Amino acid sequence: MTGTDVRCRWAGNDPFYLAYHDQEWGVPVHDDRLLFEFLILEGAQAGLSWITILRKRAGYRRAFDNFEPAKVARYGQRKLDALLKDEAIVRNRLKLQAAVNNAQRFLAVQEEFGSFDHFLWGFVDAQPVQNAWRRATQVPASTALSDALSKDMKKRGFKFVGSTICYAFMQAVGLVNDHTTDCFRYRPVSRMR
Repeated sequence: MTGTDVRCRWAGNDPFYLAYHDQEWGVPVHDDRLLFEFLILEGAQAGLSWITILRKRAGYRRAFDNFEPAKVARYGQRKLDALLKDEAIVRNRLKLQAAVNNAQRFLAVQEEFGSFDHFLWGFVDAQPVQNAWRRATQVPASTALSDALSKDMKKRGFKFVGSTICYAFMQAVGLVNDHTTDCFRYRPVSRMR
């Protein structure tokens, strides 16, 4: 076995999952544009499998102007109607409306905190939470921390930010390291800030 043979079980053998697991999942993100991308994609995933979203990610980047929050915040009805016809993304009216709303809320958070990064990482005192799960079955779907983030974001008017979605978002952007301890990515990710 090579060092990359042991991965978190959820990664399976799908090329999209493998690339995402090996290169992105759990890596701390401090770029606001990428944080916005993950926020929108996690909301789009609600009720669906993450692989569906990964397979449509390129379509989302094209359809959503590479996730530039200021552009998405200005989307009007004509753009929403076009998005509802775009087969490269999940065509759900509520999720698309939420994306525009969340772009507007995202900009408000940037204005208040100087960056979304500063707001988000404040929930973990700017240090990723280092979990040490031995088995995938130990990884929670939500935590008190994701509850707090969800509550705060809902208060600010964000949509599709329930605690489970917030926890998946936190895992994706590295606020928590939920790689299992036998995964080849666990140690490298644990050293990242």
